[in-house]
Amino acid sequence: MRGCNVRNMDPEKAEGLSPELQRALEPLLAASEEVSERISEYNHRIAALAPASYPQVELLKQIKGVGTLIALTFLLTLEDPHRFRKSGDVGSYLGLQPGGRNSGQSEPQMHISKAGDPYLRTLLVQGAQHILGPFGIDCDLRRWGLKLAEHSGRNGKKRAIVATARKLAVLLHHLWVSGEVYEPLHNSSSVSVAAAAQNQRQNKVKIVLGRKKTEVQSRVPVTALMGWSTFHSK
Repeated sequence: MRGCNVRNMDPEKAEGLSPELQRALEPLLAASEEVSERISEYNHRIAALAPASYPQVELLKQIKGVGTLIALTFLLTLEDPHRFRKSGDVGSYLGLQPGGRNSGQSEPQMHISKAGDPYLRTLLVQGAQHILGPFGIDCDLRRWGLKLAEHSGRNGKKRAIVATARKLAVLLHHLWVSGEVYEPLHNSSSVSVAAAAQNQRQNKVKIVLGRKKTEVQSRVPVTALMGWSTFHSK
């Protein structure tokens, strides 16, 4: 059963199998159903207990793709957010920072170190998969990850998922420390505002130049001939 998704082990799907296989799989299907029910029960209990004991969970859950389990595991694993000098250090602490090797003129990117807590690292990767997947909402993190996957060549999707998980960890730590309201399209909005301001400045310059051009065209040029005729008319 290697690589089998428990959610796909449905008794209804087993009805199309031969009677021998059904009898062989019946205990396994029953066990998987019981485990799924227990997991669902524990998830509900965690979701009920976490906000009261750890109110910071709600700060982290502002990011779509981060549930109670990821948020709570992040808080309990890091314990104190101020132990890190900056949010960018969290990625390395959790083993999500790829290594590098200087080889002559090239600096190939190596695998991540996988240091730190493996369970939290797995949860962050799952969160990144949701953000980049078909059900992820439009946000700066998703746009960045999809762009990275597009330009990373072979295994680009895997690299983008790990890189997005690293950025997700950094973002979670930043929200924890700052207590800010999460803006999914903060960077995109800033770019749009900057572009609008630039366009406004350019339009003002065009208006000013247009006025000066009109003023120059409306002036009557005084030539030497006009000055001579004016002199003789006096």
